[in-house]
Amino acid sequence: MTKYKLGKFAGLNLSARSSAITGSILLFAALLGLSMGVLRLMVVEAILGSMAAVLLHWVASFAHQLGHAWAARRTGYPMWGIHFGPLGLLSASLYPRDEPDLPANIHIRRALGGPTGSLLASLLAGGIALLLRNSGGTPWWLALFFFLDSFLVFTLGPFLPLGFTDGSTLLHWWRKR
Repeated sequence: MTKYKLGKFAGLNLSARSSAITGSILLFAALLGLSMGVLRLMVVEAILGSMAAVLLHWVASFAHQLGHAWAARRTGYPMWGIHFGPLGLLSASLYPRDEPDLPANIHIRRALGGPTGSLLASLLAGGIALLLRNSGGTPWWLALFFFLDSFLVFTLGPFLPLGFTDGSTLLHWWRKR
């Protein structure tokens, strides 16, 4: 898979795989179908809304990774980068390969940073959705999507022990405390 360098943000190297593009296209297609079929939006509004929702998904992913970066920096063992798309629509924290053996509590604190960042993004998105609930329309649906994506995928989802999630990291290091 092709890897793209995206620059730096907050001292973190950003990169993406081509699978992030593929995942984004598939998410866009699913959201477009949903917005036209279920929400009955007009074509242009459905296209623009679906594009905005894909962008919001990556904002939610970025908020999750910034939570990891913040927690890692506080431990004294910071991340050096964020990689988008190792698993399509997900991202990964990048730590130095030559990092020394760290105690379990450092790994646990760093792993909890992502869901914490996502919870903050969820609360922000939920507040915006509540403010827009009476007006409805595409802005409300986008705020609701951002809330659900941030909360379900990036706040609660990481606790599932799937082998590549924060939950797996937490289980591994919790046993070694």
